[in-house]
Amino acid sequence: MRIGVLGTGGMAEALATHWVRAGHEVTVGGRDAHKAELLASRIGGSAKSAGLLEAADFGQVVLAALPFGAGADVVRELRAALKGKALIDCSNPVGPGFRLLTEGGPSAAQRLAAAAPEAHVVKAFNLCHKDVWRMRPPAFDGRPLAVPVCGDDEQALARVRELVQDVGCEPVTGGGLGQAGLLEATAALFIALWVGEGADAQAIAPPLAYATGPSHHATAEVAGAAR
Repeated sequence: MRIGVLGTGGMAEALATHWVRAGHEVTVGGRDAHKAELLASRIGGSAKSAGLLEAADFGQVVLAALPFGAGADVVRELRAALKGKALIDCSNPVGPGFRLLTEGGPSAAQRLAAAAPEAHVVKAFNLCHKDVWRMRPPAFDGRPLAVPVCGDDEQALARVRELVQDVGCEPVTGGGLGQAGLLEATAALFIALWVGEGADAQAIAPPLAYATGPSHHATAEVAGAAR
């Protein structure tokens, strides 16, 4: 698969490195040509550097590894090159005090979709720090990380699910793009817990068997103990 990467920061490096190792062709695009060249060199393999327009034009899938606030402006400039392509948004609109900057309005992903209406925006890779994505693979206690994916176009979703698997993770259907705001709000909550409180956000949710109430197995154990 041909992948264009918009941005030269840590998320761009972490994800693109996995995809090059998986055999994909990657072109890194940035406004600063020197930074793009340095990043392509660090990634190695098939990675090449270019400008933002060239990277967008190159990719069958394009990763927008851009800060919230800048992403929509960049994508608007590139909308013709993004037509018909899967556009991955991994941004988090989180501000000071862990405040969700999009509260009461469209999500960051929906703003990208509005800026490039003929692209197929998919929200993914936004719930973890860049260093988690650098892991080979991102797995904990032998269990691959699950990655929620939100979007409206099935072909775009299929391509992004493949790229999630190439990172070593398990894609999880998160619904349409209208659900992307929930993913972004979840990131804001998790960041507040991790950074603000030093709490383990993973401990919030019970195991799947208990998600809708005690499992039959657990109920049987309780009944047995009561005898």
